[in-house]
Amino acid sequence: MNMRYDTLYIGGAWIAPHTDRTITPVNASTEESLGQVPEGAEADIDTAVAAARRAFDEPAGWAHWEPGRRAEVMERLAVAMEKRADGFVERVSSQNGMPATVARQLEAGFPTAILRYYAQLARELQDCETRPALLGGSVEVRKNPVGVVAAIAPWNFPQTLTMVKIAPAMAAGCTLVIKPSPETVLDAFLLAEAAEEAEVPAGVINIVPAGREVGAYLVAHPGVDKVAFTGSTAAGRSIAEVCGRLLRPVTLELGGKSAAIVLDDADLDLAKIGQDLFGATLINNGQTCFLGTRVLAPSSRYAEVVDVFTALAQSLTIGDALSESTQIGPLATARQRERVESYIAKGRAEGGRVTTGGGRPAQLDRGWFVQPTVFADVDNSATIAQEEIFGPVLSVIPYTDIDDAVRIANDSAYGLGGTVWTSDPDRGAAVARRVQTGTIGVNHYLPDPVAPFGGVKASGLGREFGPEGLAGYLQTQSIYL
Repeated sequence: MNMRYDTLYIGGAWIAPHTDRTITPVNASTEESLGQVPEGAEADIDTAVAAARRAFDEPAGWAHWEPGRRAEVMERLAVAMEKRADGFVERVSSQNGMPATVARQLEAGFPTAILRYYAQLARELQDCETRPALLGGSVEVRKNPVGVVAAIAPWNFPQTLTMVKIAPAMAAGCTLVIKPSPETVLDAFLLAEAAEEAEVPAGVINIVPAGREVGAYLVAHPGVDKVAFTGSTAAGRSIAEVCGRLLRPVTLELGGKSAAIVLDDADLDLAKIGQDLFGATLINNGQTCFLGTRVLAPSSRYAEVVDVFTALAQSLTIGDALSESTQIGPLATARQRERVESYIAKGRAEGGRVTTGGGRPAQLDRGWFVQPTVFADVDNSATIAQEEIFGPVLSVIPYTDIDDAVRIANDSAYGLGGTVWTSDPDRGAAVARRVQTGTIGVNHYLPDPVAPFGGVKASGLGREFGPEGLAGYLQTQSIYL
């Protein structure tokens, strides 16, 4: 693959960037160049925000379209993206190392499902109601689109995490300036091509790939009305500070260090639960914010739980992200591999026992690979149990009883995901309700478009998915009649 672009998609057209700076995406499996795209500058952000502003402010513009008409455009975009499904899989997997089997579901299929879900919500949107006033007369309560949205997406699930911003924003009547991560830019250009084919009105979707400095400029831009960000907690705090000073609405989906609580009655037959266990703890090479990377095991079955997770990690096929047999691909960048390896070293230094993995696969001399790694004998106060690693590393932590398990699960700065594993679903749900987290599953973990997704504590502010995700792009206005 050698894909080259020399223009940016802004205002419904492909226009020349303001500088000659470029981004060179790299194949995570082979370390080879994948092509070249323009790197946006502050002047390009100005142009994109102006285009989004025009599309929103015009009297006949996107914000004033009947919601059902907006839904038709969204469904056209879904069709245009489906035509490019194979391209999304190849581009995403090549850039960030996501196994192609995962990308086919979560980067090609899931974004179009999200678009169609919010298109339906747009059709059902009641944007105005009249209430009898307590003090006489009546009150008209309107739900208006918030305005121009700065959408900043990360590299781990670039299309899904872009679409959870695009779809509700479009349904609400907002326009967007999207800043994809420099690590995953080629799929963003494919999205732009789909938007062009679908005849999304000019200025509704604008895409400017760039780094952190230009992203910070976008966040603080005076023409922006709301920020939607997915990324690290550190970056989220900085964005929140800026938006707080500006009194600008912000949605932040940040990091996690979730607990997978194995109850004493759990059926740990990998033949039955292996896929669900993998999806909840190691999917996408561990580069997933909601994963249960702290495995809490009852003391009475601790050795068994360690053996089960060790066997799970050992059973996974490591290889090129584009191979259909690959379950664990490379990490997204050399820097990310260095980060994960530094945590593995820290875990060893603090007394953790590696039961499998812990290094690079000997058979692969290219690509940023790290073996799936399981640590036993880990205390919840250990660095690898408290800090987000963002790689295929699990820590197995013992607990004495249910109260102890809940205490350990909640002893974290984060609160994004989690699971409870048990033969008694009602018991599992009761435990799940005690965990301080935004989302949690019983015997599996799978975010659903109808359910609000987001975190508590250092895992973020606000919610994506569900009607709650749409509400985040609307603001209310009361008219006293």
